[in-house]
Parts: sequence; structure tokens; C-alpha cells
Amino acid sequence: VQLQASGGGLVQAGGSLRLSCAASGRIFSSYDMGWFRQAPGKEREFVAAISWRGGSTSYADSVKGRFTISRDNAKDTVSLRMDSLRPEDTAVYYCAADSSVIMSTRASSTAYAYWGQGTQVTVSS
Repeated sequence: VQLQASGGGLVQAGGSLRLSCAASGRIFSSYDMGWFRQAPGKEREFVAAISWRGGSTSYADSVKGRFTISRDNAKDTVSLRMDSLRPEDTAVYYCAADSSVIMSTRASSTAYAYWGQGTQVTVSS
């Protein structure tokens, strides 16, 4: 499956952005999806994940209550709504997919076989 992330940009602290990830190549609706981010000089970290049906979601503690992951299987897209953005949210955001992510491992980057190219999010103070 091929993934294309978009929607990044520059926003002031307290603002909002909506990232999108468009999938193609396989049956998107059967894939669990995740968002990760990587700031300069830091390791890639988990942000959010959603099950293939959309009935189960997970969030990193640092974004819980501010970010919302959702998916539209009819449009083969997964979105990440980011509100109340903070400067520490600045990073390159990646979407990821896999056909069988065990729930206990969904926060691990190694659980996902397919990755998008990333989209830059910059939050100014």
C-alpha cells in the first residue's frame, strides 16, 4: 500500500491543523493505521492509531485530548485533527499502515510495514 501524507504547515501555538493520509494500492479498509512524528534530533514517536474498522483508537499521552484520529474507508483516507497545538508538537508527521497490528504493539513503529513520506508541522510560540 502506498501512503501520501499532507496538510502540514506553519501555525501559531494554540492553533489547529488537519493532516490527511491518502492510501492506494491495497484494500485500505483492512489496514490498521497510525500517525508518528519525529522532531529534529529525536527518535520517531507514536502519536495516534486507529483500527481498520475505526472502532478502536489510541493516543500518546502528550496529545490526548488535543488530537483526534479518524478514517474514511470509502475515501481511503485517515486524518489527524490537531487542536491546541504547542511548539513541542513541531515535527515531521508520518502516517503508517499494516494489515495486522496487535493492539498492544500499535504504539511501536515496528508494528507497521508501510510508511508515508511525512509532512512538516511547525508550531511557533
